[in-house]
Amino acid sequence: MKVVVQRAKGAKVFVNGEIVGAIEQGLMLLVGITHTDDEKDIQYMADKIVNLRIFEDEAGKMNRSLLDVKGSILSISQFTLYADASKGRRPSYINAAKPELAKQWYQRLNEAIREKGVVVETGIFGEMMDVDFTNVGPVTILLET
Repeated sequence: MKVVVQRAKGAKVFVNGEIVGAIEQGLMLLVGITHTDDEKDIQYMADKIVNLRIFEDEAGKMNRSLLDVKGSILSISQFTLYADASKGRRPSYINAAKPELAKQWYQRLNEAIREKGVVVETGIFGEMMDVDFTNVGPVTILLET
């Protein structure tokens, strides 16, 4: 599993011109699932995401977690995180999980984060989406299991 974590404000996702998910402050996630992901990966990633200390404290140091700031998550499925462009000019997506499996684990990750008390908004799996947000900092971190 690969997750791009971006500190965000004002994040929203559109499908066919309609807003289907939005948050004010928190994290914007791009989530890629591979064939070998399992419940252990889900639990590790959910815990890591909500406890990652990337929000500023009173002294301006990144010392607070999503839980500390009571932030939300906008989670977007992103199979292209598993693109392999090492050969040729057209990326291969062979390392991305098949849609049925990817959808199952993507939804399970969002559920596991919700179980930790965090509001999770999402796009629509498999749809063409437009994502609009402000990356604060900017802070962008790649997590991988």
